[in-house]
Amino acid sequence: MAGTRDDEFAHFVEATRPALRRAAFQLSDDWYEADDLVQRTLMALHRHWERLDHHEKINAYARTVMTRLLISDRRSHRWSREVLDDSLPESAPATDPYATLGDRLMLMDALAALGPRQRAAIVLRYWEDRSVEETARAMGSGCSTVRSQTVRGLAALRSVLQAEGDGNVEDAPDEALSGPCGEPELN
Repeated sequence: MAGTRDDEFAHFVEATRPALRRAAFQLSDDWYEADDLVQRTLMALHRHWERLDHHEKINAYARTVMTRLLISDRRSHRWSREVLDDSLPESAPATDPYATLGDRLMLMDALAALGPRQRAAIVLRYWEDRSVEETARAMGSGCSTVRSQTVRGLAALRSVLQAEGDGNVEDAPDEALSGPCGEPELN
């Protein structure tokens, strides 16, 4: 009796596998995934082949199983699409840990050469990332004083750093055309 059931299943697979593969491709839009989906569908059918009574409706049942397997895969967290690439990603070059220390020491020396109000304006505006208005409140002065001290301090820093370094000093971000205090910016 087991031989006849296995023969029935083998006959079913031979007859319906091409149609199931086409249906799986229409569902998944990928031939490799379609092949996997057909294989998993046939495995599920084989597990329950003994209990299936209506063999005339087995094609519809197989498509239902296939659709549910695909939906289950797409919902699960295991599902992910991998994008294959011909080249390996470049690893980040190793940075010299002492290069940033040298830059920081040079910047600290340049900041020490500034006057106290210019240094306070630069530190509050760029290291603490405060607005002009917040810096003015912290320094106890007006917005225009903060902007002028910032502009003069940045110019002094650039000249000191260019004299000490190799001349590759990046510009600090320019101030907006009008500040939060409503006064025009000085550039």
